[in-house]
Order: sequence, then C-alpha cells, then structure tokens
Amino acid sequence: MKGYAGKFLRVNLSEGTATNEPLPEQVAMDFIAGRGFGSKYLYDELAPNIDPLGEHNKLILATGMLNGSQAQSVSRWGASTKSPLTGCIARSNSGGDFGAWMKFAGYDFILIEGKAEKPVYLYITADGAQLRDAGELWGRDTAQTQDWLSRNYGKDVRTACIGPAAEKLVRYSAIVTGRRTASRCGAGTVMGSKRLKAVAIKAKRNLCLHDPEKFSELAKEQFRIMKDSKDYKYNKEYGTTEGAITRNVLGVYPVRNFRYGQLIGYEQMGPEAFRKMRVADAGCYGCSMRCGKVHVVPDGPYAGARSEGPEYESYWAFSGSIDSTSVEATIAADQLCDDLGMDTISTGNTIGFAYELYEKGIITKNDTDGLELTYGNHAAMVSLVKKIGNREGFGDILAEGTVRAAQRIGKGAEAYTMQTKGLELPGYEPRGLKATGFGYATSTIGGSHGNGSLAFQEWGMPVPRAVDRFSEEDKADIVIYNQNGAGLEAGGICAFAFSCGDWFPKLFGRMMVAATGIEEFADRNYLGRVGERIWNLDRAFNARDGFDRRHDTLPQRVQTEPLHTREAPGEGQMIRTLDKFLDEYYRLRGWTDNGIPSREKLQELGLGHVVKDMEPFWKKTRTG
Repeated sequence: MKGYAGKFLRVNLSEGTATNEPLPEQVAMDFIAGRGFGSKYLYDELAPNIDPLGEHNKLILATGMLNGSQAQSVSRWGASTKSPLTGCIARSNSGGDFGAWMKFAGYDFILIEGKAEKPVYLYITADGAQLRDAGELWGRDTAQTQDWLSRNYGKDVRTACIGPAAEKLVRYSAIVTGRRTASRCGAGTVMGSKRLKAVAIKAKRNLCLHDPEKFSELAKEQFRIMKDSKDYKYNKEYGTTEGAITRNVLGVYPVRNFRYGQLIGYEQMGPEAFRKMRVADAGCYGCSMRCGKVHVVPDGPYAGARSEGPEYESYWAFSGSIDSTSVEATIAADQLCDDLGMDTISTGNTIGFAYELYEKGIITKNDTDGLELTYGNHAAMVSLVKKIGNREGFGDILAEGTVRAAQRIGKGAEAYTMQTKGLELPGYEPRGLKATGFGYATSTIGGSHGNGSLAFQEWGMPVPRAVDRFSEEDKADIVIYNQNGAGLEAGGICAFAFSCGDWFPKLFGRMMVAATGIEEFADRNYLGRVGERIWNLDRAFNARDGFDRRHDTLPQRVQTEPLHTREAPGEGQMIRTLDKFLDEYYRLRGWTDNGIPSREKLQELGLGHVVKDMEPFWKKTRTG
C-alpha cells in the first residue's frame, strides 16, 4: 500500500502485548487516514454504553495521510476515543512531529485497549514495540516526562504523553507532544485511566510513495504558492497573536462567561504586546510557516513563565473568561496547562463559569479555598489552574467540567454552563457567528470550533458562498459543508494552510494520488463523501449511546439573553430559530426528524453494517 504504512499497532495493556495488524485497503479507501480510522475502529470495536474510564474503552492515535512527507502544513495527527467529559465520540487534534514519527515507525495508527496493572509507557523502534515500567515517570509533568525519555533514548525520540492532571483523571486532560497538545474531550484522561504515561517513538525517515518524483514536484509547487500569499506571511510573522484584535472588533470575543462580545482594553492584547516577549518561533514537522510563537514573561509576578503560544483559544480562555487583559497571566496559565496536561479551552471556560457563580453569590470564599474570584483577578485564575490540575480543594470540583461541577454545586448553577453535549464552548461567540453556533449545536463531539463547526464563510470565504453572519436563514448547507471537511482532516491538513494561496483546490488531491496511487483521491466530491461518511458514523456512534435531537442544543444564555458588544456590531443578537435550523439540517443530511441517520443515507454511504444498530432509534420521533 504505497503512501500508507499498511499496518497498525494494537496494544493490549491488560495482557501486556503489542502486535501488528494489517490495514485493509478498503478501510484506507473509505476513511483515508487520521480521524477516519479512529471513527471506523471505535464504532466497530466499542460496545454501546461502556464507561469511558473503564477497561473496555479504546484510544486510537492516528496520523494523517501525508504526514512525514515534504508537503507543507500536513502534519496533523489525532486521538479518538469515547469522551469521559461528554460520553460522545471524542476527536482531538494536534500537530508537532509525533504524527510523522508514527508514520516513520511504520504505523498508520496505534490502537490502545485494556488497562495496565501499574504505570507503563510504550516504546517503539524499528525493531518493534515494548511496554516498559513507568514508575519513575508517574507524577512527573509533561516537560519532565519528555526530557527523561529524550535523555534515556536520544534526542531523535518523539513522545506523546500525559501529565499529573490525566493521572488524577481531570476530565479534560490532554495528550502532550513537545508543547503541542491533543486537548479536547479528555483523550488524555482516557490515557491516564489506562495507566499509560507515554508513547515514545524512535524512528528514521521511512516513507514509500507511489510516485515520489511527482510528489516532490507538487510539493515544491505548493510551497511556491503558499510562501507568496499574504496569509502565509502574516501567520509566519504573528501566528494567532492577532486574534484578540480581530475577534473583538467583530464583537465575537466572549467575555464574562459569554455575556459580552468585546473586552474593554483588548487593544493591550494585540500582536505587538506578544512580540515584545517573543524569544523563538516553532512549527510542525516540515512546515516552513512556523506559526508557533514562543513567549517568555520578562518581569512581574509571572516572570519566567514560558509558553509556545498562547494560541488564540488559550489566551482568550484566560482573559475573556475572567475579564482580564493581562498577557503575562495568559502565558503563565498556558504553561501550567501544558505542564499539567490540560485542555486550555475547557480549563478557562470552567474557571469563567466559577467566576460568574462567585459574582452571583452561588459560591463564596468558603467554597473557593479563600480565592476571590472577582473579575480581573488573574492571580486567582492562575491559582485555580494549579488546583484543577492537581485536584486540590475547589479545583477538584472544577476538574469535573462545568456540567458535573454544576450538579455538585447546585443552587441553579446549571444555567451558567456554557457547553454543548458537555464540552465547553471555545472563544467564538455564537450569537455573532450564527453558522458557527449551529455548528456547535450539531457537532458530534460537543462545543468545538475545530470539528467542522467554525464557518469560514462568516469571515468572508466565498466557497461555496459567503454568508451574513447575523442571519439564521439558509445556514444548514454551510454547516454541513464545513462538517463534511472531516475527509480533508483525515488527510492531516492544518486549517491555517487553506487560506495560503490557491494551492489546495489545485494540488491537494493530486498530492494524495502521487502518494498512494488511488485516483479517487483527486476528486473533491469523493473527499467530501468520505467526510460525510465519517460524520454519519460518528453520529451513529453517539446515537447508540442515546444522543439525539435533544442534545443538539445550545446554552440557555445564547438563546434567551441578548449579546452585549459595547462598541462592536451585534448588540442584542440571540439565536432564535435553532429548532427551525435543525429541521432543515436533518432534512439535508438525510436523517430522521430526531436526528438519526436514515437507512437510505447509511446504505448510500456504504455503512450498511450500521443499519441494524440504528433500527431501534428510527421509531423515536422528536416528540417522543
């Protein structure tokens, strides 16, 4: 199988075994790679209603199709599992070098099952895979863990590991590689529940492409197009450090637990503020854009804090959530999350939830270990990050995520959770970006901006058409278009690359063909159909566990309270027609009115084996 390793590694932690299994050619054709493989094998191998933190859950680490090649911006890899935060299928995406090393080691993915009796790590070389004692690593943070493995196995080893948060089963723990993370949905928590501390790979470049000369030619053309584009140059210079400016100007920067869309003083958080603290650039394997910006706080209470970032979502999570403009505090909080191994979005969102409860008197200093959760108090926020990661005091409650924390707190706290399906919302205000909001509601993993829900058309992208971001009419096809991009995600493409010139429609499919020899990959419609197949299979996975129309919703606040944007557009916006949207969305998807993939749609997508599983759910309608 040219372009593929042609096999995957099955690791059974209960039995202490690691064995190679062939990757069926039809699976490669139908699901491409990465996220697609995760969805396929989870659906086929997990029984409904299993405990996400139990022995029967599985964790799949899968690399993108073109990972490790000379192409630009194709180094994404992902983690798939059943989420301990939401109970849905989980998809978490990361960059860095780890995906390339997985490919070099000769694997398209690693499937981890069972549960070890004591902490272990997986060590992979060209000679095979071994489970080794991680007793010396358990309790160490992610930087210390990776340093230990590098010192013991050499600098050419690449590691995906967990930190203390996952060991303590913080429900939104991340898997960390370098300073990049597969963060959302608690994939790291599942890894911690299995007592797997790390996966370390030592490998040399080893790819076998169908037509290497043609691939090299296309990769060089891709680079020429990208490097001359405005967005490439901007990303290379600033990364995502300009995000606070653009989102605040639009009025979609969530402030005070999604009550406001603009942060007072946001100008202080522009790229210039970050530029003063930048000490280096960083990037993923083989990518010349190097959009990761490393910052060090020079002085003040957070002096010495160092972060590869924060990326936009991270510095929003630790600024807008608590109404603070301290760039230094966001760097300190981001470093803590990376070291402890936690999703910055859920961490910051959960802390913002706690700040509003404090403001409303639902919790007091007696509940928060004496911390004053008053808006602007970034020192208390940084303290909470530490408490959550170590499950100390009040942090133990917040470590459960907003839904479970609200249940424990009571007193009406549930009304202030800003989440969908249990996954905390990211840093894009849905009332000012209506298609994005509808995407949150229908996302298969919950409130995510990266799971097909962020509508680039609302930023002006005219493909398939630009839309009015405040309108709630005719948005279903736009949401579906973006969600069906799951097929492209399986190819390992970075979202930043799409806007860097017109290389993608011209070259991506041809690159896939040059890598694999599979001519169908050149057809954009075929790739869209793969994305649709992945999305429907994820939806069926959730349906087996009882998810349906009732769960395709949005927080009470965005449907009943008007948005306040201060000086930006969008004052008074709400999402008023979610129910109408769902009717149209389900119709276009070919699903039942209760949101279940229909027999016809499943058979059309080659998912006939799913039909029997869905039959009990077709009888249930939206009214009962």
